[in-house]
Amino acid sequence: MTPLDVVRRRLAWFAEREAAGVSPLYEHLGRGAADDPEVAGLLTAAEERFAHGTLLLAAAHRLVQAEPFHPLSSYYPSLGGTHGVDERTWPLFREFVLERADRMRALIASRTTQTNEVRRAALVYPAVAAVNAAVRGPVGLLEVGCSAGLLLNLDKYGYRYQTEQAGQLAAGPAKAAVGLHCALELAPGARLPKLPKSVKVAAKVGLDRAPADLADEDTYAWLEACVWADQPERLRLFGVAAAVQRKSPPEFVVGDAVADLGRAAARVPDELPLVVLTSSVLAYLEGERFVAALAGLGRPVWWISHEGFANGLVHVLPDREDLRPGPGGGTFGVLGLVRFEGGEVVRAQALARTALHGQRLVWLPETP
Repeated sequence: MTPLDVVRRRLAWFAEREAAGVSPLYEHLGRGAADDPEVAGLLTAAEERFAHGTLLLAAAHRLVQAEPFHPLSSYYPSLGGTHGVDERTWPLFREFVLERADRMRALIASRTTQTNEVRRAALVYPAVAAVNAAVRGPVGLLEVGCSAGLLLNLDKYGYRYQTEQAGQLAAGPAKAAVGLHCALELAPGARLPKLPKSVKVAAKVGLDRAPADLADEDTYAWLEACVWADQPERLRLFGVAAAVQRKSPPEFVVGDAVADLGRAAARVPDELPLVVLTSSVLAYLEGERFVAALAGLGRPVWWISHEGFANGLVHVLPDREDLRPGPGGGTFGVLGLVRFEGGEVVRAQALARTALHGQRLVWLPETP
């Protein structure tokens, strides 16, 4: 396939499998871009591994931010717009991005999608709690592909899990500035996970090829642009979590997720159990190489994987075809917990299916 064929296929996938039922605006724009070679062609300015629909839409969002009185902003709730998708939405968007094609290409070529989806902390919290319980103490947390590192402060957020079996379950600090809500369902045969009032994280390290500096105005604006424009609640949570992070920033290591994994892991003291977290990162990496790097760290490791099955757990649980989306089904994530010791996988579990933006956990039955 040509680069244009690749990006058009990805845009169609994004619209049909990721945005559908979640973001009416981005579903509409994704479909329009997939059918329009000129608009889709803007995305070919990116390296192929980064050329996804979210990058095109983030670049457009950033330019609309810079021109908040343009008519297109009326369709962007993030900028106060109140119009729903209608017959003018796509023509306005198309005209806007093609008139600014050089600026769009420059952003797309120089930036990557840096998702700081704070709500994913609610998905990861039960897995960190499980490691705390297993080691009977605090852990050192290393997030790979951390962007601004907002997930590393998961111990500072408050959580409300809505369940059918036990009503609403609360966790985290009672007066947390960031409050997250998540539906928690049980798959047949599953039992509710343990949700302690707190998790213990004694060291926090983020590894990223370009960690996001929240103090830099342009970087901050780009991170806001990466939030889907018709989901202003996500934007609000990002702002509050960013304020929390500024008061208690993690340690950042600039480097490659595979080549520099050992250097970043060395920043977690040896006396702390090492927990490595990835969340929607492995789609941009060679997953097999990353898993090999985890195994080769030379110390016991817990890997909390929140990825699509084909990007994450497939490398350690290849037979779990039940964790793949079915034909025509929506995209979902899989939360996994993998234990490495002596360079080998000693236990691998699929804990839950997830909505990728943190809205829902479907807890799975424990397997031997």
